[in-house]
Amino acid sequence: QVQLVESGGGLVQAGGSLRLSCVVSGRAFSPYAMGWFRQAPGKERELVAAISGGGGTYNADSVKGRFTISRDNAKKTVYLQMNSLKPEDTAVYYCAAYATTYYTQRAAYWGEGTLVTVSS
Repeated sequence: QVQLVESGGGLVQAGGSLRLSCVVSGRAFSPYAMGWFRQAPGKERELVAAISGGGGTYNADSVKGRFTISRDNAKKTVYLQMNSLKPEDTAVYYCAAYATTYYTQRAAYWGEGTLVTVSS
């Protein structure tokens, strides 16, 4: 059974930083792409950042220059470093694992989500 377990969410003031982590179990990790999505109240889920099996990365325009995705294949963990947080970054953040080496808008496996709240 594939499991994705997120951690690191919480309440932070605008301008602050948080680092999200996601540990994967139940499947191989290194060949596959990983991603972070988020869903704010009343909005659709959106892809925030992704990293391919080869290490290539994608960042949504809204987070470029502020968020960094990385992976540690030995630990089967993907991270999302979030700096200069804004109130509009408030959302539930979901870790996602792909069934391919490259990322798309559709992931195969999902974590349960971790809430990030940015106060103004």
